[in-house]
Amino acid sequence: MRRTLKSLAGTAMGLAGLLALAGCGGGGTHPTDPHVAMGAHLFTQFACSACHGEQGKGDVSSDVPALTEVGKEFSVAQLTDIINHGLGEVSNPEKPYMPVWGPVISQTQVNDLVEYLQAGLPKVDDTEPVPVPTDQGAAVAGAALYVRNGCINCHGPSGLGGVPNPESEDKTIPPLSGQEFRSEFNTDEKIKTMIRTGSVIGKPPIASMPHWGGILSEEQLDDLVAYLKTLQ
Repeated sequence: MRRTLKSLAGTAMGLAGLLALAGCGGGGTHPTDPHVAMGAHLFTQFACSACHGEQGKGDVSSDVPALTEVGKEFSVAQLTDIINHGLGEVSNPEKPYMPVWGPVISQTQVNDLVEYLQAGLPKVDDTEPVPVPTDQGAAVAGAALYVRNGCINCHGPSGLGGVPNPESEDKTIPPLSGQEFRSEFNTDEKIKTMIRTGSVIGKPPIASMPHWGGILSEEQLDDLVAYLKTLQ
């Protein structure tokens, strides 16, 4: 299986084999392995790209590493553990913190993410993050950011909540809408502080919210607040 590039060069069959070994084909945009393809979509869906960059190339924050080499540096077990249990500086809300995903992401999804990382994060068609409009008002931009940054995965469509978090006090991840939320977070600054600092309320198996401080700009925070204020 592990033939050299030299032995493969010059034949169509050899080139196809090389692309298969790389886990992708069609110029690097059509993975032959469906698990790698699914991992690429999950990487965007769960906003891994928001902190680690598209295809894990980094350059988002000096505190968040690129992931282009993690498939070589870490074992399957290590990568699985990091996704399930989170990683980062919990005590400093100004530093990005990767959340505890274990209660939110299924084991099948974790496995697919790990396969994608181990395949070297190849480019996959139709996995670009949701575009954020810049000329349609703050609430519209905030709605796009809510999806792009994965808020929807935990807090639900329109901030309705309901995603299980069995070991937490409330048993679910809280909603971002409704009278209780509006009473507790009754100013724009309180909402922005919550987004910046996250809510690392314990250790696994309790799901935790990442620190978005250092990742989101003030303008993006304002846009998210504008969107949340449109919810019931």
